[in-house]
Amino acid sequence: MEPREIRPGLFHWTAAHPKIRIEVSSYWLADARVLLDPLLPTGGLDWLREVGPPEQVILTNRHHWRHCSEIGDAFDCPMWCNELGLHELDGEAGRERVRGFRAGEVLPGGIESHDVGALCPDETALRFDLAGGGACLAIADGVVRIGEEARGDGPLAFVPDSLIADEPAQVEAVKRGLREAYRRLCDLEWDTLILAHGLPLVGDGKEKLRAFAGG
Repeated sequence: MEPREIRPGLFHWTAAHPKIRIEVSSYWLADARVLLDPLLPTGGLDWLREVGPPEQVILTNRHHWRHCSEIGDAFDCPMWCNELGLHELDGEAGRERVRGFRAGEVLPGGIESHDVGALCPDETALRFDLAGGGACLAIADGVVRIGEEARGDGPLAFVPDSLIADEPAQVEAVKRGLREAYRRLCDLEWDTLILAHGLPLVGDGKEKLRAFAGG
């Protein structure tokens, strides 16, 4: 999918992840010049040069390194990851550009980081205001949209139990922890939910996440 402006200054696209071989979502915040969880879009680095160039990359968790090596090399921009996940990035090309943050800190572009945890220690949500009005919440892997033929347009759902916890007995506790975190996040001001796995929910994202979390 080519980049599409889903809110003024907020672009979304999907691309096939080179490791898991499914379509995942990435985002460009034009006013802040920030990439979230980026795979290269149609148009590649040239598109990013034309609309940017990007000045920062922020990950919702360590698993979303994706094309950070190529982007960091091309634009020499820092990449931000929750410090609890930094240990798994040690072997990545461009690791020297990575900066750690703690949940609760405000990141470049005025992006607020909020702890989610439960699924993994560095699972993070990012809340930010849009220059044209409204606000967004970006979440990592705790909830996804799949849909028919994996188009990313289904209802909010957890990933399969086998990806939630190593021990089946731990699965329900992780799900409870995620739901509790999402209920807290629904107390913040935002309306659009952007996902790393699935299409964004524009305008009614909080309503749907609150219903999913049982709040």
